Amino acid sequence: MEFQEFEGKTTEAAIENACAHFQVAPEQLEIEIVSVGSGGIFGLGRSKAKIRAALRGEPEESLLPLAQEILEGLIEKMGESAQITAGQEADRINLKIETEDAGLLIGKQGQTLDALQYLVTKILAKKTRRKVRVSIDVEAYRARHHQALAHLALKYGEKVKRSGKPITLDPMNPYDRRIVHLALQGDKDLKTMSRGEGLYKKVVISPVRKRGGQEDAAGPS
Repeated sequence: MEFQEFEGKTTEAAIENACAHFQVAPEQLEIEIVSVGSGGIFGLGRSKAKIRAALRGEPEESLLPLAQEILEGLIEKMGESAQITAGQEADRINLKIETEDAGLLIGKQGQTLDALQYLVTKILAKKTRRKVRVSIDVEAYRARHHQALAHLALKYGEKVKRSGKPITLDPMNPYDRRIVHLALQGDKDLKTMSRGEGLYKKVVISPVRKRGGQEDAAGPS
């Protein structure tokens, strides 16, 4: 998929220019917004909106063999042997690994598995110039980890409500933080928020204190 850049006074105008160039409807284009543009002050410093667009090509299933090949290559470089199966779920590529040493590929708190998933996603996107979503799992680790983390979040949530004091969890990747936020979002007595810099941040679970009849609530980040 070859992307080309288009400009316009607004994002909508840039998309219209892309549609005119390819002679297709917007739904038939893969569009990435580079910048929304700026009107400037008194006409000074004005910048145009810019997008990157390409014709939607083959279905995502065509990426499965390549994604599988990339993962096999990475595991081989680690000196490990594994059997990989690839499947498709909506716009996500699912890669499942079967190996005798699952613990090595999972790593501490799933960090090795996360690293493999990140690398495959980046390499695949660079090779195909397409936006891709890749999920890699070993022996259903993701599902078991999800369940355990949600249970842990509920456990700490009850502890916060009993003590009235916030609890800060260990640094987590965005996927794990989302599990914690979702596990507790239905509890009106609790609020969660992420703190820190970079990929791994800490989730803080705090009690909701009522001030003047209004709840002191904050959403996740």
